Amino acid sequence: MSMFSTGILVLTSPLHVLPLRIAPVLTSAAQVVERTLYVHLHPGLNLGTGGQVRPAYIPPVVDLCALISRLYSNAADICAHLDVRVLLSNVRAQSVALSGNNGPFPTPQTLSHSPEVVLTDFPIQDSGQSSLVTQCLQKYTGHCYVCKPSLSSVLLYPRLKEVEEDDDRRGAQLKPLETFSDVVVGGTFDRLHGAHKTLLNISCLMANRRFVIGVCDQELLKNKVLKELIEPYDQRVQKLQDFLNDVKPSLKYEIVPLSDPFGPSISDPELQCIVVSEETRKGGEAVNRKRVENPQPALPLDPYVIGLTGGSGSGKSSIAHRLEALGAVRIDCDQLGHEAYLPGTSAYHKILQEFGPDILNEDKSINRRVLGGKVFGNQERLKALTDIVWPEIALLVKKRIEQAKEQGKRVCVVDAAVLLEAGWTYLVHEVWVATIPEEEAVKRIVQRDGVKEEDALRRLKSQWLNAKLIEHANVVLCTLWEPDVTQRQVLKAWTLLQQRIQKRQETTRSSL
Repeated sequence: MSMFSTGILVLTSPLHVLPLRIAPVLTSAAQVVERTLYVHLHPGLNLGTGGQVRPAYIPPVVDLCALISRLYSNAADICAHLDVRVLLSNVRAQSVALSGNNGPFPTPQTLSHSPEVVLTDFPIQDSGQSSLVTQCLQKYTGHCYVCKPSLSSVLLYPRLKEVEEDDDRRGAQLKPLETFSDVVVGGTFDRLHGAHKTLLNISCLMANRRFVIGVCDQELLKNKVLKELIEPYDQRVQKLQDFLNDVKPSLKYEIVPLSDPFGPSISDPELQCIVVSEETRKGGEAVNRKRVENPQPALPLDPYVIGLTGGSGSGKSSIAHRLEALGAVRIDCDQLGHEAYLPGTSAYHKILQEFGPDILNEDKSINRRVLGGKVFGNQERLKALTDIVWPEIALLVKKRIEQAKEQGKRVCVVDAAVLLEAGWTYLVHEVWVATIPEEEAVKRIVQRDGVKEEDALRRLKSQWLNAKLIEHANVVLCTLWEPDVTQRQVLKAWTLLQQRIQKRQETTRSSL
């Protein structure tokens, strides 16, 4: 039989049977593929219908973790020469998957190496069925991944021995796997092997938005045995990026150097889960103790960050511009929101996957009006959108703050209407609220936007009320009166702010 450099293995056996089939399937696959073997999981897929078979989401369940671990373990014993990678683009929480309308592959996923052959464990009843299954398999794989034009197919089932199924497992309720928005893991990741891949795959399985990977750098390698043989940091990072982008490209990956045992795991408030192996369990427990000791890591005082918010028509933007004129760096979250939607960004791909290709303009940009129509009046769909966009905007805010720091700026103003709703208070030192009576806000919106009073009032009712905003405020500013009155308020608030910053800096210096 011909040998192929890169292949993709589509596993269709039920989840309770797959662990028993892994070893014989890998043994057969190793006779066909000689370098890279991708594994695509679709338990229960029927390739013998003769119709159009589309990829579907499969829910993350606990049994998947055991299957992934067993697969990499068997691969190390059976086909150690192969670079095996389990792909997870089609694994997604069922409740979220059902709210989407376009499936896991709106466009075929590009892998690091284009598959030349597709293999499957799908059982055929007789040899006459082979041609039908082969055609169906090729179409299915082409819908999921970018493959070589002359994609070959191999049916492994005739070579597989029958395995005894566990009657107790057949039809058993599968336990859902708990997933998290942001996940972190750490390690040396030298010459990626099966144990590394298991840890990374399961971390990807548990992460819904962002995956932070800490990679040991110079300082932590000093006590390693034969440290001279460890690959350079940049080389290890590149291999990680290649592997992770294949496994789950929808995630936001942040690969950072570790100069101490903890890294961002004890300082990043967005991290919800640290994934450990038995070998690193004690380190994970130490991380959690540190996080308990320091539940809210202090923000650096330089630059000092103000979060400015307020309802529609409140005069928030005019206050932000006045603060900018006084020397603050204004970070406009509306503008960052537009950036988050741009083609090529992480949010763009996630929105496309969630809401389908019909939201695109001819130039492939997102039509915000069409997208708005999909979420208008539907809180579940709106939340699906904000769960994608708000975290991406927060990351852009962080970058702007870091840029301001590099430029030597002392104060930043994060101008954000949804500062509190989006949970961005961890990014700022103080919350400033612009407020105005509802009837005045309605007048301003009608005059500014040319809408009817009832539409302006409906817009205000969809936002947080003034009283709720003020509950979270350190400083409250009202723009009800003439502009010069507002300017005097802002100038006074700015002067008092400088005094607070000075006092905090003196306190910090005296404690050192």
